[in-house]
Amino acid sequence: MTNSDTQMALSYTSYLALDDLLDAQHPRSEEHDELLFIVIHQVYELWFKQILHEVLYLQERLAAGATAHAIRTLRRILTILKVVVAQIDVLETMTPSQFTSFRARLDASSGFQSAQFRELEAVLGRRDERVFAHYPEGGEARERIAGAMSRDSLFDSFVAYLAASGYAVPTGHDVSTSRQPSEDLQNVLLRVYEDDGGPSMVAEHLVDFDEGMQEWRYRHVKMVERTIGDKTGTGGSSGAAYLRGTLFAPMFPDLWAVRSRL
Repeated sequence: MTNSDTQMALSYTSYLALDDLLDAQHPRSEEHDELLFIVIHQVYELWFKQILHEVLYLQERLAAGATAHAIRTLRRILTILKVVVAQIDVLETMTPSQFTSFRARLDASSGFQSAQFRELEAVLGRRDERVFAHYPEGGEARERIAGAMSRDSLFDSFVAYLAASGYAVPTGHDVSTSRQPSEDLQNVLLRVYEDDGGPSMVAEHLVDFDEGMQEWRYRHVKMVERTIGDKTGTGGSSGAAYLRGTLFAPMFPDLWAVRSRL
């Protein structure tokens, strides 16, 4: 087959693999609302995949010192996050009784098992081996999360970008551990903000990113509360009680701590 034949054969349906995509929804009940639940969560996974793709590119742009490209990539991520949060509005059109009508069919499946979201948390700096409880050793999901925990986080990449931009950042951080607030690093961030250049714009967009993640968590908690109250979550989790404990925990604490000193 010639190249022109291949191009002729390619269609909207084949390029997007729509036959596979539209055949990937398999409700386990006859309840009308189960399809919506499945579609929403599959779309979440697609957006998580895209955000991971964009964050990797963002780290590459920071490593190259490409400030303008880094900012544009952050703006794209922030726009995606707005869409992700807005999808909760669609999910909240489902009443508690509508969800209860098929909830038992979910068995032990739970959003806590989203390997891509756990990988995203690791890319953003979370280092907590308790997340491996849902993923068997040797599995691809566990390896992806472990790999993200062993590499530079996004904030590590930002700190390296500041160093390459001429700022005397503290050194010696172990990338396999979560970053703790550092007064020395906050002193550097003060100078970054005082200079009011490209690095300060990157910092502000990272704050937006962090805030967007916290907004997603908050909306997720409220959606769970209005749907199942304080019932135990699917998969045996403590449901809304656990989710409330994740609120207001920033991924980039130094960028928040420094604000009281500006």
